[in-house]
Amino acid sequence: MKKTIVITGGSDGLGKTLVKYFSNENNVIIVATNEEKCKIVANDNNCTYKVCDVANYSVVEKTINEIENEYNKIDVLINNAGLWIQEELDSNDSDRINSVVDVNLLGVINCSKAVIPCMKKNNDGLIININSQAGINHKAERVVYNATKWGVTGFSKSLQDEVAKYGIRVTDVMPGMMKTDMFNKMNIQKNMENGLDTKEVCRLIQFIIDTPNDVMIPEVGIKNINN
Repeated sequence: MKKTIVITGGSDGLGKTLVKYFSNENNVIIVATNEEKCKIVANDNNCTYKVCDVANYSVVEKTINEIENEYNKIDVLINNAGLWIQEELDSNDSDRINSVVDVNLLGVINCSKAVIPCMKKNNDGLIININSQAGINHKAERVVYNATKWGVTGFSKSLQDEVAKYGIRVTDVMPGMMKTDMFNKMNIQKNMENGLDTKEVCRLIQFIIDTPNDVMIPEVGIKNINN
């Protein structure tokens, strides 16, 4: 049976792979800020898209309402949008810090808040937060990034307790380093040999989606064996 799956940050990286993986058998809606990229990925995968800044709640709410009106329900929300930042804290640009916090943490909160009323109506729904191993670990020169991911960890755990009574499940997925262009975009040279293939993350998410609606997977980690 087709599900309606909303994927934030679906125009690039893991999100792009998720769109390709799920679009054949589901109604997939990409939510991202770059319309040109959205259009290309949507056309390539026969799905739709919405231009939306996840850090802006009023825009998020409008977008989610539009999707609900078009598809009558939202079965799965995959909070995948994210930004990278590194270097020592006092070297980080303050505007970049704000952007990373807004997208990585506030974006997850905004999208979850907006979709919950729709899921409550159906007494069913699944929110998957694409977190990171950085959400349980700590490392120098990753202060802001790790802070946002630890925030997602706490948010996911608390939200699980809050929405279970409405039949809504929340799963925190914590991948290790993945083979994406994230570092190249920041002009960071990094050996990606031991990165995780994004298709393996998709296979894990498929398993989560296929789990019976009375079973919740609170959190799950996945990484390359040598990373």
